[in-house]
Amino acid sequence: MQARKKYIFMTFFATWLLLFFFGGDQIRRLAFSGKKAGVLKSWPQWADGFLLKSFADPEELQEDDGDLSEQAPKARRCRMETCFDFSRCREHGFKVFVYPLERGDPVSESYLKIITSIEDSRYYTSNPEEACLFVLNIDTLDRDHLSIQYVHDINEKIQGFPLWNDGRNHLIFNLYSGTWPNYTEDLGFDIGQALLAKASFYMENFRPGFDISIPLFSKDHPQKGGERGWLLKTTVPPKKKYLLVFKGKRYLTGIGSDTRNALHHIHNGKDIISLTTCRHELLHNSTFCIIPRGRRLGSFRFLEALQAACIPVLLSNGWELPFSEVIDWSKSAIVGDERLLLQVTMPALEQWPILAFQQQTQFLWEAYFSSVEKIVQTTLEIIKDRIFHQESRPRFFWNTLPGGLLALPEYSTYLSDFPFYYLQQGSNPSGKFTALIRAVSPIVSLSQPILKLIQAVSKSQYCAQVVILWSCEKPLPQSSTWPESTVPLIVIQGSSRVSDRFLPYSAIGTDAVLSLDEHTSLSTSEVDFAFVVWRSFPNRIVGFPVRSHFWDTSKSQWSYTSKWTNEFSMVLTAAAFYHRYYHTLFTNYLPAKLRRLIDQFANCEDILMNFLVSAVTKLPPIKVTQKKQHRESSSQQPLAPLKQGTLKNRQECVNQFAAWFGYMPLVHSQFRLDPVLFKDQVSVLRKKYRNLERD
Repeated sequence: MQARKKYIFMTFFATWLLLFFFGGDQIRRLAFSGKKAGVLKSWPQWADGFLLKSFADPEELQEDDGDLSEQAPKARRCRMETCFDFSRCREHGFKVFVYPLERGDPVSESYLKIITSIEDSRYYTSNPEEACLFVLNIDTLDRDHLSIQYVHDINEKIQGFPLWNDGRNHLIFNLYSGTWPNYTEDLGFDIGQALLAKASFYMENFRPGFDISIPLFSKDHPQKGGERGWLLKTTVPPKKKYLLVFKGKRYLTGIGSDTRNALHHIHNGKDIISLTTCRHELLHNSTFCIIPRGRRLGSFRFLEALQAACIPVLLSNGWELPFSEVIDWSKSAIVGDERLLLQVTMPALEQWPILAFQQQTQFLWEAYFSSVEKIVQTTLEIIKDRIFHQESRPRFFWNTLPGGLLALPEYSTYLSDFPFYYLQQGSNPSGKFTALIRAVSPIVSLSQPILKLIQAVSKSQYCAQVVILWSCEKPLPQSSTWPESTVPLIVIQGSSRVSDRFLPYSAIGTDAVLSLDEHTSLSTSEVDFAFVVWRSFPNRIVGFPVRSHFWDTSKSQWSYTSKWTNEFSMVLTAAAFYHRYYHTLFTNYLPAKLRRLIDQFANCEDILMNFLVSAVTKLPPIKVTQKKQHRESSSQQPLAPLKQGTLKNRQECVNQFAAWFGYMPLVHSQFRLDPVLFKDQVSVLRKKYRNLERD
């Protein structure tokens, strides 16, 4: 009997031990399944997971009491439909109000760049009653309470703002959250129902369709312009000196240390390099760059790799990539698993479409990341697309040149309507053009140049209509004054503002616009040839009179010249073809202060259009034929004393425009197109544009 009890007890004890050792882990998982369900769905189940215990799982990094999800459970459920007041955006459209900075407020250099970028944008308003979106004047970028830039008592401050309304329609920017040792996403204040634009965003805390993940950038990141990418030329095969490199600190302990400490194991001193120096040389000379997590998920190396055309190999589990809502990162980066570093094989990397990836890194860098202004602009445009979703950009726009910032949905959401996508679509622009003539002088004689110009243009086989923009103070002439034409003649009453010539008039029904001044002299053959050329380059300005710019070292500024030289950078819109989309871009993309500047000078609108188109295409305009005659005059002043004043104004415009763009977008060219048999010693009957040699 005693032996039987002894065996029963031993069996029970052994069963209990087995249950404790093998079932305990499952019991703990069941107990906390509600907390970790979302993470388990996001990450694959690794058969050799027991070998990876020394590497931090994403959920292990978020166990601090200051976790954003635990601080504000109501905010965790926020979506645009539940936490955003769309009614504020209906009357005045998408306008952004920045709380005025108060004297003595601590503001970092980076946050000042963000505020300046918003105030310089086309969406800024100084009237809070018009605002759809609000941005705080409190610097929320650095929320590490050990930092000297940490702002205390934010809760008390924002609760005193009458417009706060629990954060509704507010946008908060953040680069650094949490502190040592866990670096969790603790902002140190309740954001309420505000949208959060944050760097190093952890997927579990990211609210899709509401928050925005932005890149981590340094205080030295330029506010405007920014350097271009380093991929100056492409080579086939597109391989560099090194295949794979890593440059960065090694962490001995703490978050991120496991991954970074393991990187030295792949260093072979040949094509795989892991160093702590010579960062830019390494990035420039490598095909792939390892971007491991830092203390936080993001890293400064990410933007540096994009600029250097070094394909990022990301090892940062749980990181919501910047602007992932619109950017397809699968075309420019390799997203790895930091727990499986040593399983990344070099032959596998070499099979990637390297050249396409390198080109995409350059596009993304220049379109969205090269300056604080572009990062802020992209953030605002994403929010705007959510609010006006019926006019939102297709994702194709965001991932194809020239990018989502320059493809305005106000114009269209169809690819075939834009001048950039004809090649991808395998289509061509329409075969007709609209002539747009700006008239500033009254018609007092039947021999005036504008009447001859209308006759010559309307005779073109490609002309669909002639539109007269009447910007003269005198009343419109009688309809009998205009010459007879085989195409419709439309007269629009304009104003004295020179910027009016680039308004998106509904009367323009063709893709091509032939912009003309009233004193321009062109023959029908010149018009026909220029239009045929433009159809081959629909994204560029194609025309006759040209001008150039240069850097004046003696004055340390840009200068404008009308001298005949061996190169040019502008084609004047006194006689030029371009796509009608640029009217919409000129009116809706450029800020009002630039349009006020050209209206003030009653000049420079043609220079600004050249700046805009070159900024979009990164290419120069195209000159056709040898025609050079053109005068720059104004109807308000006599021509003789105007010449020097006009030149001075135009030079001032060039420098003002370069300052707004943050760089000089104009590109020089020595390229001119003439008909194939132009001035060749062959029979005139064999020449298609024979009249060009007589004009």
